[in-house]
Amino acid sequence: MSTQHITRVRKAVLPVAGLGTRFLPATKAVPKELLAVLDRPVLQWVVEEAREAGIEEFIFVTARGKEAIADHFDTHPELERALHDKGKDALLRAVRQACIDAGKAIYVRQDAPRGLGHAIACAREAVAGEPFAVLLPDMLMRAETGCLAGMMALYAQKGGNIIAVEEVPKKDVHKYGVVAVENESAPAPRITAMVEKPAVDQAPSNLIISGRYILQPDIFDHLARTRPGAGGEIQITDAMAAMLREGAAFHAFRFDGETFDCGSKLGFLQANLAYGLADAETGGTLAAYARQLLNNGSDNLE
Repeated sequence: MSTQHITRVRKAVLPVAGLGTRFLPATKAVPKELLAVLDRPVLQWVVEEAREAGIEEFIFVTARGKEAIADHFDTHPELERALHDKGKDALLRAVRQACIDAGKAIYVRQDAPRGLGHAIACAREAVAGEPFAVLLPDMLMRAETGCLAGMMALYAQKGGNIIAVEEVPKKDVHKYGVVAVENESAPAPRITAMVEKPAVDQAPSNLIISGRYILQPDIFDHLARTRPGAGGEIQITDAMAAMLREGAAFHAFRFDGETFDCGSKLGFLQANLAYGLADAETGGTLAAYARQLLNNGSDNLE
């Protein structure tokens, strides 16, 4: 596909309506997306990945009780003034960095938890007929070049639809959306089929969809026709599979980095450890403490 016909991706949809039941009672009053990894909420890390990739407008699909998300990305004049007056310039820059410019954040409500496909469908009017990115806010994806930035580079070459994929052990494929590709050894293979949470013996490969998408707006027509699938929910994978059957082009972007599923307790703890070890301020002391724990608790780790 000629790059001159490729429309630039300016918008990102972030589905943040989930209840966060796996983190109760911590998420009773605090949205799970605002739980902190190191010094900022999980969702802010994801927004920063999108910014790095060139995203200009953010569409948050929210629900009742998620008002704090809008507050986090808004300005806070009183706090900024207090930090300025006390000469805390580094903290002031960090607070301002979290803000999204006026008019660049849109919040739409999902009325009930009906699945990822339904959440994305709620963003149709805000997307307004443009290609767009989807970033799952539970998934932190860390690499020298951000996952979405790498997908944008591939999109500039191929156009169409791009899905980030990773390999998992075959025994785990039933937990994810899984794709089949023309050539598994290719760096960006064309996707030939996809299925949501297949049985292990029916999975077309061990390449899973890992939480980042670039999609054409045609997906909304397919979502409108998609019936509830796995888990009784409207699955984005089912709508993409329908697009694929009608001839839409999908390419797989192989993410070469670390992925942390911060929707699980283990993934959230792993993310905090990894980001803490990589931080200049905390890394050395945290590494020493981790070694101490391992040495003192070796009997409990067997």
